[in-house]
Amino acid sequence: MEFIITNWYLFAGLLVILYMLYGGAITQKFLGINAVSAFEAVRLMNQEKAVMIDVCEDNEFKEGHILNSVSMPLSSLVKRMGELDKHKAKPVIISCKTGNRSGRAASMLRKNGFESVNILSGGITAWKKENLPIEK
Repeated sequence: MEFIITNWYLFAGLLVILYMLYGGAITQKFLGINAVSAFEAVRLMNQEKAVMIDVCEDNEFKEGHILNSVSMPLSSLVKRMGELDKHKAKPVIISCKTGNRSGRAASMLRKNGFESVNILSGGITAWKKENLPIEK
């Protein structure tokens, strides 16, 4: 215990690093947001009529996106949230290029009353890696 007190700054740094590594995932689980694989996303879309929402910017969306996904750039998500209200009761899957922006978008949707919010783990990059179809 004396070591901890003497070296408190090391432990404070450790806590910061742990939060940076796991804080987002813990927060997402707390909010009820799930990360799904590409194949689980396909299952949700086919069997549960899940809606795929792509939060990439317009230029990225035009480069290639998942078939039938709704383009809703993260930068305009707050302003355009009302457009998604009709999907509140359906499972929703959030995708972006690599999965980094999806967490922020998923948190916004969850806080706005969406019941089942999922993140495509690894984003469109993971989708392509599994050789699943992309639309341009």
